[in-house]
Amino acid sequence: MSSARTYPQLQLRIDLAPGVRFGPGKADLLEGIDTLGSIAGAGRLMRMSYKRAWELVGELNRCFDAPLVDASKGGSGGGGASLTPLGKKLLKSYRAMQAAAQTAVGREMNQLRRRVGQPAAG
Repeated sequence: MSSARTYPQLQLRIDLAPGVRFGPGKADLLEGIDTLGSIAGAGRLMRMSYKRAWELVGELNRCFDAPLVDASKGGSGGGGASLTPLGKKLLKSYRAMQAAAQTAVGREMNQLRRRVGQPAAG
């Protein structure tokens, strides 16, 4: 999961269909689930409520033709969650697109960063 931010930073958000968006927050949530094996744990890592994490997972699972996250209910043995093959593929594809976009605009972003905080010529 991306924790330390470096600047300049490009935020990639993809509108896949009307009402179906995928971006850095959902990618980080999926990555947390993949790492921790827990929706609640991934939510806590992101300082997100348990309810919100579950809502996002439900939304993601409904928006695609197959679920992205497979969750088992808790109980005495505890629950758990894992990414499905489609969830892993989406996350890998998104991270690749994110890296490619950052590389593609890196030079221009660095030029702009050097101008941040400088008084406008006038």
